[in-house]
Formats: sequence, C-alpha cells, structure tokens
Amino acid sequence: MAISRSQQKERTRRAIIEAALGQLSADKSFASLSLREVAREAQIAPTSFYRHFKDMEELGLTLVDECGLALRQLMRKARKRFEKGGSVIYTSVETFMEFSESNPNIFRLLFHERSGTALTMRQAVAREIQYFIVELTDFMQSIGYEREAAYAQAEAMVAIVFNAGAEALDSKPGQRDQIAKRAITQLRYIAAGAKLQHLGK
Repeated sequence: MAISRSQQKERTRRAIIEAALGQLSADKSFASLSLREVAREAQIAPTSFYRHFKDMEELGLTLVDECGLALRQLMRKARKRFEKGGSVIYTSVETFMEFSESNPNIFRLLFHERSGTALTMRQAVAREIQYFIVELTDFMQSIGYEREAAYAQAEAMVAIVFNAGAEALDSKPGQRDQIAKRAITQLRYIAAGAKLQHLGK
C-alpha cells in the first residue's frame, strides 16, 4: 500500500522528534544538540528539517508538549492506582520511578530544561509541571483534603518525586530502591506535618 505525502511528512516529523529525544543523555541536554546532529540521526538532509520545524526552539517546544502528554498519561495511571485503594504517597513515588525508568529521555528533557537557558522552554516545562500539580491537587481534594492543604502537599510531592526520578536516572537498581524509599519517607514527614497543622487550627 502506497504511503500518502501527508503520511510520509508525519513519519519524517516523528523521526525528527525521536532523533532529538534519543540523543539526550546525562552528558547531553537538548540545548547542546545541533540541528545537523538531529537531522543526521533522523536520516534527513539538514535543509529538510525546516519543512517540519521553524528552528530548534520549535522542536524543543514540541518535545515539551510530548512530555506533557506523557505526564498526563502518568497522572491517569496514578489515579487508577489511587482509586484501587493504594497509598497516595507510595503510589506517587512508585509511578514516577517507573516513568523515569521507562522514559528516561523524556524525564531528562523536563529536568534539564526547567532550569535551562531558554526562557520559552523553561516556561513550557513550568506549565506542564504546574498542570501535574493541579491534577494531583484536584485528586487529593476528592479524597477529603482541603484545597490549600491539598495544593501545598501536591506541590511538595511533585518537587520531591521529580528530584528522586532525576537522581534515579543513571542509578543502579539497588540505588533506585534507596532513592524511592527516601522520597517516601520525606513525603510521609510532609503529610504528618500537614496533619498536625490542620489539627492545630
């Protein structure tokens, strides 16, 4: 079956996205990638890149959108686990650690670019992380937390699990387990403190 022009264009666009993601590593951030490197990995001429993206910044923003989609899928997965009666803290850490292990380069992009040099990338990553915080806040409200307490805990949870996930990226399995346990302990302290504050009102 012949491939239409639009299908071929979408395949090439997808190849560019995958080529950029595939080259990220502990030593190589998106900001250090060149257009030629991405084009070579995608097996296209550098000039062909411009048929799909205006420049590397536009490609970067597209990658952040892809990361945002992955985060939303992650949140849905976590919510299903919560609804089955799982611990919010344990499930959040477990789900995030699974995500960082199975999607290391998506996680690298989010972690590196949220404090990167490109303002548009930082803003885009911040929006995606904020969306994740709001989603978690809404869920925590649905199980009985007050809005203010839910937001404060969701914000702390996301910060801790993001850092844990980033630390675990290049760790050995045994180290990953220790990182996860530490994150769970930290989150339990936060939850206990929030409970005491609520009782003291």
